[in-house]
Amino acid sequence: MTSTPHAPLPPATPATRAADRGRLMIQCQDRPGIVSAVSTFLTNAGANIVSLDQFSTAAEGGRFFQRTEFHLPGLSAARDDLEQRFAAEVADRFEVEFSLSEAARPKRVAIMASKTDHCLLDLLWRNRRGELDLTVAMVISNHPDLADDVRPFGVPYFHVPATKDNRAEAEARILELLRGNVDLVVLARYMQIITDDFLDAVGCPLINIHHSFLPAFIGAAPYQKAKDRGVKLVGATAHYVTADLDEGPIIEQDVVRVDHRHSTADLTRLGADVERAVLSRAVRWHCEDRVARHGNTTVVF
Repeated sequence: MTSTPHAPLPPATPATRAADRGRLMIQCQDRPGIVSAVSTFLTNAGANIVSLDQFSTAAEGGRFFQRTEFHLPGLSAARDDLEQRFAAEVADRFEVEFSLSEAARPKRVAIMASKTDHCLLDLLWRNRRGELDLTVAMVISNHPDLADDVRPFGVPYFHVPATKDNRAEAEARILELLRGNVDLVVLARYMQIITDDFLDAVGCPLINIHHSFLPAFIGAAPYQKAKDRGVKLVGATAHYVTADLDEGPIIEQDVVRVDHRHSTADLTRLGADVERAVLSRAVRWHCEDRVARHGNTTVVF
């Protein structure tokens, strides 16, 4: 008698893997009893803690950060009540700032780009492969050049011409597209200034990526300037956008070593590689609720 092997089960999607899994991020002034209070609350709510990471900026009197993942059957239906009870029973007692999210609800992300495609297409590709658990709601560009490249991914592409001469009008149109529709905006080499008014109105965080030569080589042709100076490192920085241009809280950085044998084209190619990797990690960590902002720095779990 021969047996027929069972057909392999379909791979689990991020949503099925994350069903009923919550993420609780907290920060507050450090004091005894916080970890116990959070754990006891979740236990009494019927949750099983899957992972817990914590950090304090000092042994005494520091700022305390904690990220807790837990499994709770029926989380989606219970979330609002759970959030209200946590605020009353734990957050008020310890003066905690907190956020509670469901892993099964991917964040909605808008990507803004100009003519350079490597970061934009890398994010779309990683998302399609399931490496980034998010929903790309739209791509916005101040040029039409990348529309044909984005089309195969099935993502809406909005061309909003933007220059220094029509900045207010362009930002107003972009805000119409974004407001209330996304949880995060990624500037994937969007080569326009973001104004303070835009940051105040957008209602969600922005993540930017740039080469790590700043502030040494600003302006046009930074890789040629770097080559002319004989740089030995090429890198990239991903950070949250603030009113201080390119000086927001850093999420991720990386570098590769170079030497005199590398041409300007080599430096540019290596820089693009690093930018892709750094930006994708920063976006993934944010969307997995791993990043806590504290002043102009971050704690990344």
